Amino acid sequence: MTDTCAAELLTRVLSALLREDVVGLRSRSTLVHRPDGDWLRLPTTEDALLLPVTEDGFQCEHRARLPLLVRESDGSELTSYGTVLGALRELAEPVDRDGFDAFAEECRQTLDTMRLHARTRAEVGRRLIDRYGHDPARWTGLAYDTLAARLDHPVYPTARGRSGLSEEELRSYAPEFHPRFALRWLAVPREAVTLTGPLPEPWPSPARLGLPEAEQTHVALPVHPLTVGAPLDEALRTTGLAGRALLAEQPHLDVVPTLSMRTVAVAADPSLHLKLPLATATLGLRNKRSIKPGTLVDGAAGQRLVEAVIAREPRFRDTILHADETTYAHAGHELLAVLCRGFPAGLEDSVVVPLAALLAEAPGGRPVLDHLADRFYGGDLLALLDACLSLLFDWQTTLFGYGIALESHQQNVSLVLGPGTLRLLFKDNDGPRINATRLAAVLPGPWGFDDPRTFTAGDGPVADVFATITVHLCAGAYAFGLAERRDALLALVRERLTEAVDRLGGEAGAVLRAHVLDAPRLPVKAMVTAGTLLSKERSGAADVNKHYTSGPNYLLGQGGSG
Repeated sequence: MTDTCAAELLTRVLSALLREDVVGLRSRSTLVHRPDGDWLRLPTTEDALLLPVTEDGFQCEHRARLPLLVRESDGSELTSYGTVLGALRELAEPVDRDGFDAFAEECRQTLDTMRLHARTRAEVGRRLIDRYGHDPARWTGLAYDTLAARLDHPVYPTARGRSGLSEEELRSYAPEFHPRFALRWLAVPREAVTLTGPLPEPWPSPARLGLPEAEQTHVALPVHPLTVGAPLDEALRTTGLAGRALLAEQPHLDVVPTLSMRTVAVAADPSLHLKLPLATATLGLRNKRSIKPGTLVDGAAGQRLVEAVIAREPRFRDTILHADETTYAHAGHELLAVLCRGFPAGLEDSVVVPLAALLAEAPGGRPVLDHLADRFYGGDLLALLDACLSLLFDWQTTLFGYGIALESHQQNVSLVLGPGTLRLLFKDNDGPRINATRLAAVLPGPWGFDDPRTFTAGDGPVADVFATITVHLCAGAYAFGLAERRDALLALVRERLTEAVDRLGGEAGAVLRAHVLDAPRLPVKAMVTAGTLLSKERSGAADVNKHYTSGPNYLLGQGGSG
């Protein structure tokens, strides 16, 4: 069987490195036209590297056309991630070369995972059909998360890799295999635990976990099985809890992983999710899957803030839903924490689908989006996306009017579909960017955010998040992901965003028109650079998820902004 995974991965890697202008691959190259297509020629000290490209337009003018680099001097072809990254590593500053080695390891892990996904596609498809039925538009539970976990990220080329996990661990705990497993539990002295809100109903007492001696003095915290061992031991030593915190021998409470993997749904009550720290990284080696206590504080603060906005904007009360993230516990360490996320009541008769799953391949080969359009929109895919974009842009531009942009990417937003209804469900409200002056004018707070990066002095960083998250990931990605409908979808994105900006009006509307609709270029996440290739000192990234380069504005030429 031909191994297409390696070619797919290298093509995506080359496109990402070009987009992020790694070693000047975009800015220092010259476009060369040849009979077989276009090439970018990057001069080096004694030679030149040639990259075959084709026009793109989604966050970069070009993307890789073939999975290779060519050395101009002898025509030799570099066709593996190792040889390509090795050649580019030679062009990097010496201080940055370790980052290329680290990224090569990411590529290795991702390629292994892609091959595993290819081998197990039919097996997992049968598992989902056996559990949820033959019609993907009628599935419930986390079946959509399973499909989404097998889909590549719109921006990050090695998103399917998880550092340090074996095939057995992926099969046992990763969402793409739809496993079920039981959590481990740690009894922690009560005085060492910060707790907000009442713990949910299935919470075990130390005695229930076989630790009766700790019943009156300790509180139980769930621990992901992958964290048990050296990572947990180190966390207990660091916090001075070694010997005082007690690890229960027997697992308890069956769960199923969500798309996030570190967040699991309680099998007996899928409306309750537990977000647990993992000692791994995704989307870059610096993107740790641990949970800093401050992010729990910020998630609750973000929820209070959006609820305050909805109270002032009653048209969203029935259409914009938010998970409750006000209950959490931690013991002062990023591996000793849990967020108890509760989803709104009344979703039992709805189909809840994360945006990240819409383009995923369902059993039979069609995208999830097609199945949903068949059931809820008479087969009209454009009508479904139109309804989604109309509500999404109305809500997000309204938030921008308050000075707020949420980190609400495809994984954090779900469609809630029912007969004749479409709503949006949001979660993970930590990590916003907020124009302090604009917010204070209408909702003065204080709001209690822990992260000092949350508040900004102007609209620029807020508009950057709006563009890179709401526009690129939640709108543009679908237009470019459905190539045969691209022109119609780009026109739809432009039209619905223009309507929302016009409805917003005023100074905030003018900012979005200038910074998004009519800007010659838009900010683009430079996630490989900030996440792995460069240190924070070298990249200057205060936040690896909010470090940018720029790309063409694909909304231009889709009609005027009115």
